[in-house]
Order: sequence, then structure tokens, then C-alpha cells
Amino acid sequence: MKNRESRPIVDFSEETATEAVVQSLAQTPDPRLRSLLQSLVRHLHGFVREVELTPEEWGAAIEFLTATGKMCSETRQEFILLSDILGVSMLVDAIANRVSNGGTPSTVLGPFHMVESPRRELGDSIALQQGGEPCLVTGTVRSIDGKPLRGAEIDVWHANQEGFYDVQQPGVQPERNLRGLFRADGEGLFWFRTITPCHYPVPVDGPVGGIFRATKRFNERPAHIHFIAEAPGHRPLTTHVFVADSPCLDTDPVFGVKRSLVRDFERVDDPSRAAHFGLPNPFRQVTFDIVLVPKTDPR
Repeated sequence: MKNRESRPIVDFSEETATEAVVQSLAQTPDPRLRSLLQSLVRHLHGFVREVELTPEEWGAAIEFLTATGKMCSETRQEFILLSDILGVSMLVDAIANRVSNGGTPSTVLGPFHMVESPRRELGDSIALQQGGEPCLVTGTVRSIDGKPLRGAEIDVWHANQEGFYDVQQPGVQPERNLRGLFRADGEGLFWFRTITPCHYPVPVDGPVGGIFRATKRFNERPAHIHFIAEAPGHRPLTTHVFVADSPCLDTDPVFGVKRSLVRDFERVDDPSRAAHFGLPNPFRQVTFDIVLVPKTDPR
């Protein structure tokens, strides 16, 4: 530890508070950390002054954050949910992806990517239990120049026909239900079998639920499938594909819907095609092509 520098005593007051704390962080060796902490203090103090926060309100905020932390577990991330419903997750994503250069738009990770997806072969079904409307998902992974990305990895997960993820229903859904990690073929193609996802409410049994109740906000997410796509030399992409006929597309509580990510999940009544893909007839089908941006893209 460095020797403490002697300074004149200045009373901590409404007028001196911010500068006193900012200066206390001035010796932070990491310049980025120093910038983040000092800016955080300025904005947090500015908020407190603007709303004239009371001790009781600040105490309630601390209790809320404490309860949010206690709700987190290996299969649930309440802080990510809080970030999502306040729009912070999508704002951070938007800043990180200001210029997509023709790549597929990104969206939030969401609070349910909590377990490792099992490796599956192309064409496998990720639906491990009966029920739901059978669905075929196909697509290609390409670079922005149109070149297929051979061997690209595609991680997928989604809720079941009742709107629950496997981690929300241990003992009801099989472990790793509706999750899969696929590797695209030599032409960048991927395909797998699943069921059509359902719209669902974000969990409101924890502290974040109190925000929904207090603000009268709508908490239903539109039906979607999550994707993470990666290929050597390219920026990883986290995104969704949304079901075009799903309700709630215009009221997504985590602000994740982008028009370019909405797709028709076509209803197919073709016994021979169903048999070819090992699906019951009729079924639904969606094509979702993914375009990745090179890490060294000069644009």
C-alpha cells in the first residue's frame, strides 16, 4: 500500500460528496476501471440529487438488490433478468454492435442459458419429451461476403410448448431438453428437429416480479428460439428468431424483438417430406440464415 497522502479535512456534504469520492478513486492503476468507477459515482450521485432519494428509499433499494442476489442460483440469474427488463442488456448490446456490416442482428442472451448444451448431430431432435407442435429448423451460416462458414457452431435453446425452460422444471422436463450444440456442414448448412416454441411470461416470483407489479408492465415474451453462432475468425453472435404469428411481438419486456429477426414458421402438410425428416405430419418449418462479421472487418 502507498503511504497515505495528507489532505486538508473537508466536510462531506451535498456539495462536496461527489468530488470527494471521485478523488478517492484517482489512484486506481487500471485506467478503464478508474474511468468506470468515477463515472458511476458521478451518475449515481446525480441520480440521488435529482430525485432527492430518502434514507428509507435507499434502504429499500439495498433490500431489493440483496433479495435479487439471493434469488440467483446455478439455474437462475435474477440480475440478468433485472438488466433485461430495464433495457440495459439490449443497450449494452446495441453499443457493442453499432455497425453490423450486413451481419445478422444481435439480441440479449437471456437468463436461461445456464447450462451447457449437449453436442448433437445435424438433423437430431432436441425435443426429449412428447408434446408440442413438431418443427424443422434449417439455415446456413455465412460470412458477410456470402462465403459459407464450414464447421460453424450453432448453440440453440428455447422454451417448451407451455412456455418453460428445462431449468425451470427439474423433474418435469428432462435435463438439457430443447437444447443443442450443432456443427454446420461443409456448406455452412445446419438443421435440427424440435417443437414450435411458445410465448411465455418472464418469472415474476422473485424481486424483479415486484417491478412488474408496481409498474403494471406486461411480462409476456413472444415465442422465440435462442441462437449463439461462432466460427473461426468471426465475431460470435447471440440472437433470436421470433415466431411471426406469436403474440407479444410489440410488447417484449426485455426489448429484444427486431423486425429482421421475425420469421414465418410455415405449416407444412406433406407426409413424404415429414417422413424424410423424421417428423410427424403436419409440422412447421422455419429457415433462419445467419451472417457473421469477421473480427478483422475493416468496415
